[in-house]
Amino acid sequence: MTTSASTATTSTTSADAAGSPGMGAGAPLPVGGAAPVAGGSVTAASASGAALSMAGRGGDTPAAEGHQYAPQWLELRESADAVARAADLLDPLRIRLANLPRRATGLVVHDLGCGTGSMGRWLAPRLDGAQQWVLHDQDPALLRLAIERAPRAGADGSPVTVTTRRGDIGRLTAEDLAGASLVTASALLDVLTREEIEALAGACADAGVPALLTLSVVGRADLVPAHPMDQEIAEAFNAHQRASELLGPDAITVACEAFAQRGATVRVHPSPWQLDDRHIALTEEWLRGWVGAACEQRPELTERAEAYLRDRLAACAAGELRVTLHHSDLLALPRPTGGTS
Repeated sequence: MTTSASTATTSTTSADAAGSPGMGAGAPLPVGGAAPVAGGSVTAASASGAALSMAGRGGDTPAAEGHQYAPQWLELRESADAVARAADLLDPLRIRLANLPRRATGLVVHDLGCGTGSMGRWLAPRLDGAQQWVLHDQDPALLRLAIERAPRAGADGSPVTVTTRRGDIGRLTAEDLAGASLVTASALLDVLTREEIEALAGACADAGVPALLTLSVVGRADLVPAHPMDQEIAEAFNAHQRASELLGPDAITVACEAFAQRGATVRVHPSPWQLDDRHIALTEEWLRGWVGAACEQRPELTERAEAYLRDRLAACAAGELRVTLHHSDLLALPRPTGGTS
């Protein structure tokens, strides 16, 4: 049986008591779906879990071995995530939050698939007022890191507190969001099914809670200089992401439709990673996961992909490779409930 988020184990701490907010890990984000793969090999076995990691989704079905994001990968990508997120969506969000009747008692933010809390470290200091963050993840080790590195204060110096919750975020209900001011997540949509995204949109709409869902992959990676295999690898990777009924690059479209059908005002803004010679380590790890997942999907690519990866890694190490990895951020503002405006 799936564990309900409303009955999940919860712990509470103040960010001040948790220690330094730090700048360590990011959320468990399958950016381009790719988690790092050790070494330079792109055999199908080496890519296991590269695009299908369930880390951070919640639920009581444990991920297969190798389907977890290491904190080191999350740390490596956090700065790129922070730069990429669409800050232009924050003004309409702030307006909605300022009009909430609960504003005087502070915001309650549910961070789905929080990982080590990078979304909170990015967003909490950009919002005014006292904030209570409810961090959802299935991995207790990541939740501990999220508490340790939680931000201490909002934009105006108001306190930020943190609770943690383990449960099935794929079946979130309006009841689970009782009292919530905002639902947020980073690179979560691509590892959800259509049913789970419909449930998320329904829960937010029924509770009248805005949703800020960042860094959803859209199936495009532009590499400069170009290579004849770029498109072939990208297509195989996208197919890998769609395995097991997960939506991968189709998730952002499905989410927009799901929220809009429930009366929400939906805004979408591009949030690409721009990787260059300042991001060599991150680009190398992304390349290994991207190519490895493509070969897992299409094993006949493996021999040619080995040479492709060697060429790409060499260009990266020389500071000659540029990658634009496309994502979209989504802000959904449901019809207010309870007379809010």
